[in-house]
Amino acid sequence: MKIAVLTSSRADYGIYYPLLKLLKEDPFFDLEIIAFGTHLSVAHGYTLSCIETDGFEVKHQIPTVPEGDSPSDIAFSIGDTIEKFSKLWSEHKFDLVFALGDRYEMFAAVSATTPFNIKVAHISGGETTLGAIDNVYRHSITLMSTFHFVSTDIYKKRVIEITGSEEHTYNVGALSIDNLKNMKLFSPEEFKEKFNIDLSKPTILITFHPETVSFEKNEIFINEVIKALANCSKYQLVITMPNTDTMGNMIRSRLKDFIVHAENAIEVESFGALGYLSCMKHCAFMLGNTSSGFVEASFFPKYVINLGDRQKGRLVTPNILNVPVEHEAIECAIKKVESLKPLENLNVYGTGDASGQIVNILKQL
Repeated sequence: MKIAVLTSSRADYGIYYPLLKLLKEDPFFDLEIIAFGTHLSVAHGYTLSCIETDGFEVKHQIPTVPEGDSPSDIAFSIGDTIEKFSKLWSEHKFDLVFALGDRYEMFAAVSATTPFNIKVAHISGGETTLGAIDNVYRHSITLMSTFHFVSTDIYKKRVIEITGSEEHTYNVGALSIDNLKNMKLFSPEEFKEKFNIDLSKPTILITFHPETVSFEKNEIFINEVIKALANCSKYQLVITMPNTDTMGNMIRSRLKDFIVHAENAIEVESFGALGYLSCMKHCAFMLGNTSSGFVEASFFPKYVINLGDRQKGRLVTPNILNVPVEHEAIECAIKKVESLKPLENLNVYGTGDASGQIVNILKQL
């Protein structure tokens, strides 16, 4: 069975990893990885090298990063990506193409499959993020896909509502949990040796992306976040850079300027999955608006101060504190987290065998 896997960023590759490993090892499958998006961008850490370091051949490499972060730049990039993938799909035949998540570039790549009647398997459908235009892209990918591998029964129900059919919709749990169950994470000592970051210090892991629905407010939002971070002098601030979304470059620039002038702040372009999850395990808590605060953080479990509406609509577990993007509210939430009791196991995203279930389902089909 000839399988193509679409990966456009460090984030989706880290989630894919356990599935990629099984597909590569099983002679039933002929795996070809298609890397595009920020994987091929030096400015975003050139994470294509991470895939290759893990022992995977990247047969197809398609540059699709927009030149800027305006709505026009993103719209042009979507059209450019569709054009480039139409050429790929016309020249290469696959039995099945995997797409993960909700990014605009993933939407574009999948959109180009539809005239060719290519079967697509969508991972992580049915989720909702009302503060990001990705919500539209995710549900569109669902409608263009034949197979659906979701992470909870709630999301399975939503996929069935969107498609109007129960056929080929499977709750296998989250691939991220496979990673966490099987990956040997760095100890604080190993982490320091690898990244020169001392996680024995009280650390906040921070990732703040633009809100792409209310993108005109992002300048206000990042100013509020920085005001709050400026008052976190007792913490080490590990700040990962945002996605290539509308106004993402503006947020990136503001964060970089803050980091240069803050003695307790550290910039990280890309940890890789192992580094990021290890940092999550050992940090005091998380702050920002990343989906990893909902899925992966529930595994440890780790408190998360979730900012604004980007992730609004996701399943909320007791480790999540939803807070408006206002510096006073953020500072109050930090104080509240400091007073809360340690969390017990919260994981609702499966038992850590999602990749095995997916492989078995494909073989039966």
